[in-house]
Amino acid sequence: MKREETVDHHIKTCWHAIYRMYNQQAVKHESTTSMGFVALNIDPKEGTPATKIAPLMGLESRSLTRMLKSMEEKGFIYRQKDPNDGRSVRIFLTDLGKEKREVSRNTVIIFNEAVRKSIAAEKLETFFEVVSTINQLVDKKEIF
Repeated sequence: MKREETVDHHIKTCWHAIYRMYNQQAVKHESTTSMGFVALNIDPKEGTPATKIAPLMGLESRSLTRMLKSMEEKGFIYRQKDPNDGRSVRIFLTDLGKEKREVSRNTVIIFNEAVRKSIAAEKLETFFEVVSTINQLVDKKEIF
């Protein structure tokens, strides 16, 4: 089977193209695609428990730890002990972090609007069904 005939090749190349496009926008705002996704997963009012962010993004906690450290150094976030659970830390966006979150949000909206203008709704619905089915196959862990 040629790589162009594999499902994973098309998913990977498409995602990398989207990631690069988002990164080009993020760099203009002294950020990265990954930082933007983290910011989008932090509740702008209540903050978010640090332990909840990685699963929301499909990341390993090690990767998130480095990302949060970098975001904290840039002044995008701050950490605060959870008042309801002394063992837990909540991540909050600073004012600058909220600005970066809004830039990320707008970038995602613009991309999605462009896709929806270019691809018929029925085709997108089929795409979402196919991706959902692939995710279910992978999640079942019955392939290997």
